[in-house]
Amino acid sequence: MNALAVILARAGSKGLAGKNTREIAGQPCIQWTLNHVLTSWTVGRVIVSTDCPYAIAIAQAFGARVHHRPPMLATDTAGVQESLASAVRHAIETTPSTTWHEDLPVVMLYGNVPIRPVDLTDRAVEMLARTGCDSVISVARVGKHHPWWTLRTNENHEVLPFDGDVLYHGIYRRQELPDAYIPDGGVTAIRLGTLLDASNPAHPDRRLGPHAFLGTDRRCVITDEGDVIDIDTSVDAMVAEAVLLNARPIDNPVAA
Repeated sequence: MNALAVILARAGSKGLAGKNTREIAGQPCIQWTLNHVLTSWTVGRVIVSTDCPYAIAIAQAFGARVHHRPPMLATDTAGVQESLASAVRHAIETTPSTTWHEDLPVVMLYGNVPIRPVDLTDRAVEMLARTGCDSVISVARVGKHHPWWTLRTNENHEVLPFDGDVLYHGIYRRQELPDAYIPDGGVTAIRLGTLLDASNPAHPDRRLGPHAFLGTDRRCVITDEGDVIDIDTSVDAMVAEAVLLNARPIDNPVAA
């Protein structure tokens, strides 16, 4: 399917400085994403979009094309979804190719995700191609942090239902909760035509807000809780490192 993968790895981060190049289980965090995508059979080309010199060096060592991300797309506000889509569009538009076409699968991956299922990207690209949908994202099954078990409180610290009139929707056993999912950041696959069309201010999908770039026909691949770990805090980093170091064998088929 020869999908194009764009790995996003800006230098700055308010949550955890240098998270994309922070060492996780013996190698820079972004290297785990490179390991993943370079062994994905549906991906033919890889671009790393970054303003970080260290990430540039790592990308070049792995043979990935480097897109020098401009400052306007590498600020704190670039963390919002539409700005991330803008960074992907910029990487593609400044990398001309005669093989770009509107049905080209574009895979958006974050450099701060060291753990994801080995087949996750391939599953997303396959679904995109098979269904003809606009986009496919990975979502994780929600465990004990289910929305029905959320609550709110007040100045008196009273425990109140977050939604509805009955605390916890009257359910106290996890097994009785309805299925619920949350985007896990593992992968996003988008048709190139959908991604580019959403940048037009007059496009009707703009009414969908900052996620307009996902189009209207949106699908998902499902992961289990803990299958994908992204690094946003020092605790995340410790958890990811513990998982990787205790994995037997470590899924790292590409040599460091």
